[in-house]
Amino acid sequence: MSVLDSLRALADPTRLRIMRLLASMELAVGELAQVLGQSQPRVSRHIKILCDAGLAERRREGGWVFLRAAVNEVGAPEGLGDDLGTALARVLVAAEAVDSGFGGQCAEDRQHLVAIRAAREASAVDYFARHAAEWDKLRSLHIADGPVEAVLGELLAGSVGRLLDVGTGTGRIAELFAQSASHITALDKSPEMLRLARTRLQHLPAGHVSLVQGDFAQLPFAEGSFDTVLFHQVLHYALAPQAVLAEAARVTAPGGRIVIVDFAAHDREELRASHAHARLGFSDAQITALLTAAGFEPAEDRALAGHELIVKIWTGVRRSERGSIAEFPRLVSQ
Repeated sequence: MSVLDSLRALADPTRLRIMRLLASMELAVGELAQVLGQSQPRVSRHIKILCDAGLAERRREGGWVFLRAAVNEVGAPEGLGDDLGTALARVLVAAEAVDSGFGGQCAEDRQHLVAIRAAREASAVDYFARHAAEWDKLRSLHIADGPVEAVLGELLAGSVGRLLDVGTGTGRIAELFAQSASHITALDKSPEMLRLARTRLQHLPAGHVSLVQGDFAQLPFAEGSFDTVLFHQVLHYALAPQAVLAEAARVTAPGGRIVIVDFAAHDREELRASHAHARLGFSDAQITALLTAAGFEPAEDRALAGHELIVKIWTGVRRSERGSIAEFPRLVSQ
């Protein structure tokens, strides 16, 4: 993308406002239209120009389309190169200071983000209220979240680098490691869960977290993209956990870590119907075999007993060479 393309894309007051808004947080097209006070079709035309110029990128989640600034790890637009992208970002910041009209408009726009955040939080409260009973029933079977999170903190002490939170759900684990991660990618298959995660994580810097809709059996990332891959109470949904861990190994950099939080093997058959669990937990032997075949060296593990279900935390380190899917042990259905 040439500098002229980028400058032409920015040569409009609405698009300048959009770029300043996206520096604060990722927004749905409808949310942008609400802040800007313009129709969605008109806002969509501006978005297309910004995306075509490599300054922003769209991501569809179910019936919603979200927009974020297209930035690399240092905050510069991906299509421009670090120096040019950083310079353009600084120009927009400086423009607010020297142009009182533009600065006042941007400040007013950011005030509208307060209403956007409040609306997201109200939606999250409603969702939790509707599902509270079924979640409380499951929680009553195992240890509380606090002790599990404390052990996770011990096992992942220090920097976790580039973190992939697989099946992020409400975004709690991503939030937990926000300070120790250089960047967080929170992935979930459910658009509704991603909206909950977005609400929880909206206080983080816009370039620090990416929310991605995707399937854990087909991760939409390049090889070696992450230093830490974490599965928190999600592997039991996998019909073929061997394929899921093969994908995890593919996107984990050599020397990177995997962490699996899940139930030890149990016989609560009703969880298949009530919570769509495909697996009734895992034995240590199964996880060891799966990790080894995927290309991880099994490392430390912990057990946390609850009421009826035991929560296990298994860890592994990515070897430089990983196994092929043909080498995976076949897990019998539990």
